Amino acid sequence: MSNGMLTLEQLKAEVKAGTIDTVVAAFVDMQGRLMGKRFHAQYFVDGAYEETHACNYLLGVDIEMEPVPGYKAISWDKGYGDFVLKPDMSTLRKTPWIAGTALVICDVLDHHTHQDVPHSPRAILKRQLKRIEAMKMKAYMASELEFFLFDDSYETVHNKGYRGLKGSNYHIEDYSIMHTTRDEPYMRALRNGLAGAGIIVENSKGEWGPGQEEINVKYDEALRMADAHAIIKNGAKEIAHSMGKAITFMAKWDYGMAGSSSHIHQSLWSVDGKTAHFNDKAGDHGMSDMMKHYLAGQLAHAGEITYFLAPYMNSYKRFMVGTFAPTRAVWSFDNRTAGFRICGAESKAIRVECRVGGADLNPYLAFAALLAAGIDGIENKTKLEEGAAGDVYDTSRKLRDIPKTLRDATALLEHSKFLRGAMGDEVVDHYVHTAKWEQLEFDRRITDLELKRGFERY
Repeated sequence: MSNGMLTLEQLKAEVKAGTIDTVVAAFVDMQGRLMGKRFHAQYFVDGAYEETHACNYLLGVDIEMEPVPGYKAISWDKGYGDFVLKPDMSTLRKTPWIAGTALVICDVLDHHTHQDVPHSPRAILKRQLKRIEAMKMKAYMASELEFFLFDDSYETVHNKGYRGLKGSNYHIEDYSIMHTTRDEPYMRALRNGLAGAGIIVENSKGEWGPGQEEINVKYDEALRMADAHAIIKNGAKEIAHSMGKAITFMAKWDYGMAGSSSHIHQSLWSVDGKTAHFNDKAGDHGMSDMMKHYLAGQLAHAGEITYFLAPYMNSYKRFMVGTFAPTRAVWSFDNRTAGFRICGAESKAIRVECRVGGADLNPYLAFAALLAAGIDGIENKTKLEEGAAGDVYDTSRKLRDIPKTLRDATALLEHSKFLRGAMGDEVVDHYVHTAKWEQLEFDRRITDLELKRGFERY
């Protein structure tokens, strides 16, 4: 078992020794955030590890925690009752950055049936993984996370109105060792903290923006990787807070800065983890027919799944030419201008990298959507189109665009027969409603740009 992971018996021993006194039982909400309760550790090991409860409105709120009207599954009319939080004890771990504390990820179950709540993100991913398991395979993922680091605290950032922030650096620091040394007190604490929580950290590096960082962890089975992704984001914010700093995972926090992505690497393996189903020495560049069909499915449904990779209005501000963020949903070999890139060609490590998603995505929903599209490609033996070479940003080329707005992506999601078949009408309708509310909240607000341009001159 990885360092930092705990069994129930190990937790009991830690509680008895007084080294752990608090257990966080958390689930992941629609925005990808950890939500839940802090238990006194003795009470948790005495029986609360079986299950606890929370208000079901938590899967029907927006980013501001405002209960959103109009959901079929939950509403004021239905009384906003409870659902069950069922700790998945295989996720139990220490969180070294918070003294005396352990964390466990929970599944969200219906209070009456004890079945998965269909629209809960973890359940959505588990549904697609069951389909992969039925094909006698395992899905492996790795998500790379980028973010900006600030020397201001969250309180200071808030009091400044999120303007005039003090970045941790003032030069582009992509791969720079000297410039990232300035950020090292924080990044070292993050790497070591995550490692102490049982997450295998590969490395961190500077990214293309001043104060922009990237954290990379070892690939894992898809559900464990999604859990790790959610814990990384939560832990990164908590560690920043403890050091009087702030970070943001916004896809595009500043027009003049690079966006922050969450590239997702994907591969399918045999159940025993010994056979790489994407690798065929006799195939083009080592690509198996299965890999081609999988990638072809993602390209065929690229527009329909975009919402799960870019869930906010701000997400679409990242898709800008010449910023290393993609604008076209096409594939290429080792080409960072394309939305999908083949990495590790002609090796067992060959894999599909989806470059569409921003750092603001919910990993469970993104992984599920990518898997659903890939499975569709395999089941229908979808033919892989020719790869795009050269500068995919070139607007004179007739290539498949990534949806340019949340409104466009929402319409494609709403009318997707494929996703309704893969995820169910209930799930698709729930997230279409979420997307439309997000759009409405922006459509009815007055922006700084409107005031600046129009206050005097309209």
